[in-house]
Amino acid sequence: MPRVRCARAAVAGESAEKFDPLEFDRVTRFQELTRFMSESVHDVQTVQQTLLKNIDETSAAMSAQAKLNSGLQQSLMSIRMLPFSSISQRLYRIVRQTGKELGKKVNLELYGTEIELDRGVLEKMTAPFEHLLRNAIVHGLENPEQREHKGKPPIGNIALTLRQEGNEVVFEFKDDGAGLNTQKLRQKGLEQGLLQANEPVSDEKVMLLIFETGLSTATELTEISGRGVGMDVVRSEIKALGGRIEVSSVPDQGASFTIYLPLTLAVMKALMVRAGNESYAIPAVMVEQVQQIKPAELVELYQTGHAEWQGKSYPLHYLSRLLGDHERTPDNKPYNAVLLLRSGEQRMALHVDELSGNKEVVVKNLGIQLSRLQGIAGATVQANGKVVLILNPVPLAQMATQMQEPGETVVAAPVKRIPVVMIVDDSLTVRKFTTRLLTRVGYDVVTAKDGVDALEKLAEMTPDVMLLDVEMPRMDGFELAKHMRRDSKLQSLPIIMITSRTAEKHRNYALEIGVNEYMGKPYQDEDLLENIARYAPLSETAIAL
Repeated sequence: MPRVRCARAAVAGESAEKFDPLEFDRVTRFQELTRFMSESVHDVQTVQQTLLKNIDETSAAMSAQAKLNSGLQQSLMSIRMLPFSSISQRLYRIVRQTGKELGKKVNLELYGTEIELDRGVLEKMTAPFEHLLRNAIVHGLENPEQREHKGKPPIGNIALTLRQEGNEVVFEFKDDGAGLNTQKLRQKGLEQGLLQANEPVSDEKVMLLIFETGLSTATELTEISGRGVGMDVVRSEIKALGGRIEVSSVPDQGASFTIYLPLTLAVMKALMVRAGNESYAIPAVMVEQVQQIKPAELVELYQTGHAEWQGKSYPLHYLSRLLGDHERTPDNKPYNAVLLLRSGEQRMALHVDELSGNKEVVVKNLGIQLSRLQGIAGATVQANGKVVLILNPVPLAQMATQMQEPGETVVAAPVKRIPVVMIVDDSLTVRKFTTRLLTRVGYDVVTAKDGVDALEKLAEMTPDVMLLDVEMPRMDGFELAKHMRRDSKLQSLPIIMITSRTAEKHRNYALEIGVNEYMGKPYQDEDLLENIARYAPLSETAIAL
């Protein structure tokens, strides 16, 4: 290469001697480098365009693949679906046989039978449906003579209506019989110790006693009436399928049972949450609302023991405590996730450590070893191969309440408060590096890219300490500090200013306007943590309730 360059230089020199500068352009070394750079930039642009084209083609291929996967999933799901009308004749036969054996005339009306259900749901719920029909005829409908005496038509009527609500199918059983005898149910509840003599209990809660094991108001036990048991099995089957049941009754007008079941057992929408170090899934159909609670409001919730929403009371529970981790203390973050859940007539507020978003999960059966455990509706496998349990927290809360001794006072869990540090800096690198440092030692971190962004976030939350840069767009650190010291809400907020301007003039001005600490860049991590701990120590973590 040196010889080639020398030869080129010699040729250029010879040409230069033969021509005048106006007659012959001379190419300098700077022009050569400029040309090489221009060609390199052009090559890079060509490569970039090729990559962008490949990315677009890949995105289009992935989108097409996603559509194919979705279509295949829908096709597979349709194979599992059966119309409810496939068991209609069986239900009609049950009503005819039961009415004939008891000497009662009964008419069964079915509505919405064209709705399709998962084959597994339909197979497992056929026996409970038959039991509900038998119970309605045996216990609910009166004899023809009694009905005529009450002014009713001699033929009793039972209506089963199906309708779809979102990802659930609703079954509503109604009869025009005598209704539930709440006085007998209350008496049976007192005899079996399910109710206290001086305990005020509403009729709605008394009606739920029919689902207790062994409780029956029947005067005689027959094969038709189920030998005094069965409604507890009905509720168990419904819960095993991830559903719920509600009951209502009007004297001499009949009773109504409403059952909510998932359309399919194969795929369901779930809300992914974290409790401690473990992830869990909660069926989305149970979630009525997701609330983000500020620290002060969370403390009030634990003090009262329940949350209020739309006139309803939701008893508050911490998920880790329900799962048996009684040593864990809830974290108090800038915003704390509280889920308002409902299963039938049962409601609860569930405090979780973190929300991980909604997912459509494939439900796996637990097997005979875990199928009888309270509060576990199934399991699913994540993309990384980790098994995640699908929870029904309402039975867990009921079990925790039942395990309390009579007269025992409920002690609310202390809330562990994690100090919050706000980092205000226009450098993305500084924000990320400092966030990793503070998160690693146990702080919660909120970031802002300049003074204006910081003020917008300060309107919603108040950190324990602020780390503040000086030179930033829109509003610099000095202006932000002066604005905070004029605000009664923020004037006592500790400010640690971190900047490369280390002159005494800048330092003195910062201290004059109310900055607590002034640090120059670069700084030692230990010095920064020491200054933060002076105003927000990690040891002060518990709030007594």
